[in-house]
Amino acid sequence: MFGQTSTTTTTPPPPNDRGLEDLDAAAMAYAARIAGLPPERRGEARDDLVRFALPFAGRLARRYRGRGEPLEDLEQVARLGLVNAVDRYDPERGSFTAYAAITIVGEIKRHFRDRTWGVHVPRRLRDLILEVGQATAALTSELSRAPSVAELSARLETPQEEILAALESAAGYSPASLNAPVGGESSAEFGDLVGESDNALESVDDRVTVSGLLHRLPWRERRILAMRFYGNQTQAEIAARFGISQMHVSRLLSRALTWLRQAMLADAPPPPWQNGAAEPDPGKTRISVKQNGDSVVVEVGGEIDRDGADQLRRAMLEAVTGQPSEVVVDLVGAGGFDAGGIAALMAGRDAAERTGVPLRLTRVQPAVRRSLTAAGLAPPRD
Repeated sequence: MFGQTSTTTTTPPPPNDRGLEDLDAAAMAYAARIAGLPPERRGEARDDLVRFALPFAGRLARRYRGRGEPLEDLEQVARLGLVNAVDRYDPERGSFTAYAAITIVGEIKRHFRDRTWGVHVPRRLRDLILEVGQATAALTSELSRAPSVAELSARLETPQEEILAALESAAGYSPASLNAPVGGESSAEFGDLVGESDNALESVDDRVTVSGLLHRLPWRERRILAMRFYGNQTQAEIAARFGISQMHVSRLLSRALTWLRQAMLADAPPPPWQNGAAEPDPGKTRISVKQNGDSVVVEVGGEIDRDGADQLRRAMLEAVTGQPSEVVVDLVGAGGFDAGGIAALMAGRDAAERTGVPLRLTRVQPAVRRSLTAAGLAPPRD
């Protein structure tokens, strides 16, 4: 009999329409029911109280519907808050209904604060955004128009700068999708209009610096670097083009790259390129005229560019003017001809034809031969 009386007085009353008094009574009965039970046996009583209070949690969740979150999600959050309230309830601290309401509403607000924003916004701004929204609704009803920033600032007693920041940050609650169509019948998406960072911009300074330093290298080193790193040619192929050994090409590459690296890392202006004692600068124009019996030999070396073209033209005109039996232009040391250098050769050929002096080009390097052939100065094979 005693056991039946105890069970009857501590079981939560069934749900009815008597409101919050029943919830407080159910909580008191729950506290009395679990007072003498070990933790592992309190589960049934806890589940009874949670089921009894579910309608109360649902009413609180429905207060926040229409704010961009599905009602089902809000009800789940409210039920989580209810379970936390039941687990932490202490009857000595007052009404369970008040405590549960505070806990459930806190969970719902935390859900809106932490889980529903598309981008990170500081908590202070998120709270202000809610206040601005409520003040906007109230002022719109009072003024029959949308309130200004100044009016919102006066209502909330907040500086206008913070009101503007809250209005701008509100767009971060539900940002537009990058996959959204731009509009109309266009197939373009919003993400197509958004630029992206160009990683190559970080290397612009280095590229400009290297470009300036490359022009300070001798012609042969510049040519080898271009063939190796831009033409993707092997050291063996480069050696064959220049008529030197592969080991020599390796040494020239290593020396040029070391100089470029030191010049790039140095704060002071880079030191001038120092040629080896046994290696004259092949990029420097070298032209000499030698008498060989009745013929004249014009030895050409280095790179024949605009500056060296006048020197070559004068040398060839000088050789032709003496009426030799033949003029031989030895190009074994010539590394390259630009448009000015080729024009100088053509001027010498024309002068030789006018004076009737035979002119012959000999020992032409493959790279130079292609340039001369394209200009119509195809020399015979040696």
